[in-house]
Amino acid sequence: MGQNHYGWQIETGAEQPDLYLKATKGKNIGIVTNQTGIVKISHDVPCENNPTTSDCVKIDTLSVVDYLIDNGLNIKKIFSPEHGFRGDADAGATVASGKDSKTGLPVISLYGKNKKPTAEQLKDLDIIIFDLQDVGARFYTYISTLHYVMEAAAENGKKLIVFDRPNPNAHYVDGPVLNPKFKSFVGMHPVPVVYGMTIGEYAQMINGEGWLANGVKCDLTVIPLKNYTHRTRYSLPVKPSPNLPNDKSVNLYPSTCFFEAFNGSEGRGTDKPFQIYGSPYLKNMDYQFVPEPNAGSKSPRFQGKICYGEDLSNTPYLSEINLSWLIKAHKNYVGKDLFWIKNSGEFWIDKLAGTDQLRQQIDSGMTEKQIKESWQKDLEVFKKIRSKYLIYD
Repeated sequence: MGQNHYGWQIETGAEQPDLYLKATKGKNIGIVTNQTGIVKISHDVPCENNPTTSDCVKIDTLSVVDYLIDNGLNIKKIFSPEHGFRGDADAGATVASGKDSKTGLPVISLYGKNKKPTAEQLKDLDIIIFDLQDVGARFYTYISTLHYVMEAAAENGKKLIVFDRPNPNAHYVDGPVLNPKFKSFVGMHPVPVVYGMTIGEYAQMINGEGWLANGVKCDLTVIPLKNYTHRTRYSLPVKPSPNLPNDKSVNLYPSTCFFEAFNGSEGRGTDKPFQIYGSPYLKNMDYQFVPEPNAGSKSPRFQGKICYGEDLSNTPYLSEINLSWLIKAHKNYVGKDLFWIKNSGEFWIDKLAGTDQLRQQIDSGMTEKQIKESWQKDLEVFKKIRSKYLIYD
């Protein structure tokens, strides 16, 4: 499903059954996954140039749920995160529980009535498997789901196995470190916006740093990646959520998600979500687009209105957070309402940034360089913590 910079084929945790089948056979298992939990299956096929031979290989993909069932595991139920088991629910939309049409297994939403599995939901399980494709930004909620699953597993005496997957933004560490005062489901831990770890490494950090409630420890096993480093350029085989449709959106996301917090659009309701930004109140900017309902956003902000801004889709590959776009939008904003929007009476940017400092710095006219310099001390402290839990170079 991807290659590292040496050209070797990456194998995800799920694709290495020899590392987990013995421990899982005969156990009752619940799995936390969605459409990103896929396994590549290779099989010989006749070669086009010589149909009489079978030495060519075709790669197909299979749902990790189907793959585990085919390998004899007793999967009892599926837990789904934000966006649902099929990954098609809008961001922030409540996801209902239900039943998987293919396997008949119950699907329990962890983005509905409860974000944390209950004792009742876990009582008939021995093991929980976690297999979700993270994108390496603190406000992407799959790591918050990971936290609550680890906590529930620890409190109910269940073993957790994390199938590791590459992080497409693991090649750098950047952004403000979260102040616990601003803890929420879009930021639960004192880590920077971009933390440079796979989800397996991150799980080890949650456990090791005692971040679970009351200091409980999860019985955790990480099935590591093969042929992977943090410098690996990894192209996601499926979109991890409706508004991250391609590699460009995933790479820009740690920088452009901040535009969720201003009185404008981050591109939802277009074919370039998180690759463009704009607002009716940026009229002196040249680029124009009109958000309209689509599969990724049923009610986009400023639906049907012309938004003026920038198209960032041709931006070179980022290895740091870019604040210049947000600062530029702030300087050009001419709306009567505040540049920053509020959610439940609080500035949403403070939740996304994990601090109120970024908002105050931009409001005061600080430059990108000055703002980034203010992050450095906390980033160095975090990097020392991070180093204890790394599995890969």
